[in-house]
Amino acid sequence: MTKLEELREKANRLPLLPGVYIMLDAAGEVIYVGKAKALKNRVTSYFRGDHLPKVAAMVARVDDFNVIVAETEFEALVLENSLIKRHKPRYNILLKDDKGYPFLRLDLREEYPRFSLSNRFVHDGARYFGPFGGRGATNSVVDTLSKALGLPTCSRKFPRDLGKDRPCLQFQMGACRGWCRGEPGREEYADAMEKAVLVLEGKSAQLIARLQADMEQAAAGLRFEEAARLRDRIRAVAALENRQRVIAAARADTDAVGFQRGARSCFSVLHYTDGDLSGKDFQLLEDPTETDGEALSALLRQYYVNRTSWPKTVLLPLEPEDREDLERFLTELAGHRVYLEVPRRGDRARFTEKAAVNAREEILRATTAEQRRSKTLQWLQEAMGLAEYPRRIEAYDISNTGNTGIVASMTVHVDGKPLKRDYRKFRMKGVESQDDYGSMREVITRRFRRYQEGDEKFVSRPDVLFIDGGAEHASAACAALEELGLDLPVFGMVKDDRHRTRALITPEGKEIGIQANPAAFALVGRIQEETHRFAIEYHRSLRDSVPGSSLDRIPGVGEKRRNDLIRHFGTVKAVRAASEEELAAAVPRNTAKAVFAYFHGKGEESCE
Repeated sequence: MTKLEELREKANRLPLLPGVYIMLDAAGEVIYVGKAKALKNRVTSYFRGDHLPKVAAMVARVDDFNVIVAETEFEALVLENSLIKRHKPRYNILLKDDKGYPFLRLDLREEYPRFSLSNRFVHDGARYFGPFGGRGATNSVVDTLSKALGLPTCSRKFPRDLGKDRPCLQFQMGACRGWCRGEPGREEYADAMEKAVLVLEGKSAQLIARLQADMEQAAAGLRFEEAARLRDRIRAVAALENRQRVIAAARADTDAVGFQRGARSCFSVLHYTDGDLSGKDFQLLEDPTETDGEALSALLRQYYVNRTSWPKTVLLPLEPEDREDLERFLTELAGHRVYLEVPRRGDRARFTEKAAVNAREEILRATTAEQRRSKTLQWLQEAMGLAEYPRRIEAYDISNTGNTGIVASMTVHVDGKPLKRDYRKFRMKGVESQDDYGSMREVITRRFRRYQEGDEKFVSRPDVLFIDGGAEHASAACAALEELGLDLPVFGMVKDDRHRTRALITPEGKEIGIQANPAAFALVGRIQEETHRFAIEYHRSLRDSVPGSSLDRIPGVGEKRRNDLIRHFGTVKAVRAASEEELAAAVPRNTAKAVFAYFHGKGEESCE
């Protein structure tokens, strides 16, 4: 019994209950963790049938698996999230740790608490805010709060350093209230920190109202300098509320999520406060093993478990299968109801569209055009099961109008880019009536016979052939290659009802879906359209040329004699079939001999 059969038999004995499955490699390392509504159905699916390349690669490494039965699907979701965090399996989609997105830490139990940066949230009794968009953005938050509220930014420790030295330049500039002097005192310091917390909690309006009341009280008591300082603080806090978007992002009421695949994958979150965009987070990832819905669910759980402030609504680009459990998970995490929505129209739909655009743009910025093409071709290599990287792709198409003017085009793409100097075009010799399959066999035979003969125009060997059409067209190309003793991978390019590229297909009729990878889908579509364009242009050039143009190549046949022949016989085909005596009835005897010799002596030349 093979290893695959053993695993399939073991999976068949699993219960139809919710739970978590843990895939192990030969060394006993956890390489994938997943959850299931029914363990038997989900786990057995890995060990039968065909899979996408990434899944197939994971299954090939599985040596054993374990399962944990859960009471509910929600319990399975929570357990899966915990196990992924613990093991960080190779084939699970993983957000990087939060070292690049620090929190602000504030321990209000200290006499003179100060803000500090922390790489992670820790349950140590302190207050945590964030995470924010990087260390620079987090420092910007501290600087802005300090200037608005006159908080210290120096390295002095309080109460240890109170009254020891003169106040620094920040005090002279009015950016700090000079706490190192010992005045204002500890109560005023605690009040200032409380106001800073209000800003971070999104309660700036409350703070401004308090400062406004203090200012009015100072003015009523004729303490005009104090009132002026409070007025400046109010302005600073108002400016902080309006301009410091990174703070608002930490308390956004709506998040819009985007997830895109490409040369890499990107998970993006746009934060909206009262309908205004207030911040953005994103992370680039390797192409996930999971489906889009599964990947989105895993990313949401990993993203929000590391935050200290949660929105009321999360807008999603698609419906995850575990939406209800995911909504419950986020609600319990936040301590208030969190709603998951998949908007279809209106402003909310535009929010998710913008999140998707941001994800795509981050992928483009992070990868060069060459890297994107390389990643796309690697994906196609895996999807088509090719042994070799498809550096050179040759594509073929047939064009005709009924039984006349049958031509074929050959385009070449190297590293995903068209190589026009290697394009070739063919006029059919052996096919006189409309027969796409026969035409395809002929063009493939002629192209690769020239390759075998060492013709410098056909010396390059392709890594894969793309044939415009279905399995029958691909099969015709394969038959021609077999007759020549060549073994090259061949795939048809299938179009949908709207004449747009839908999939690749093998000569045996097995379709390979490419729509899941937008970059691969676009590349194959461009190749198919370019090959079709080249064939159509060649066909039109022949169709629009003067009738009987092949007669122009016969010595002694000029425009008048050519027109005489066409007028008498109607078509070039009829001229070719005529005897010398029949030809002499339309043109002089010497011209008739030349025409007959041309068609029945050396034969008509072909155009390639």
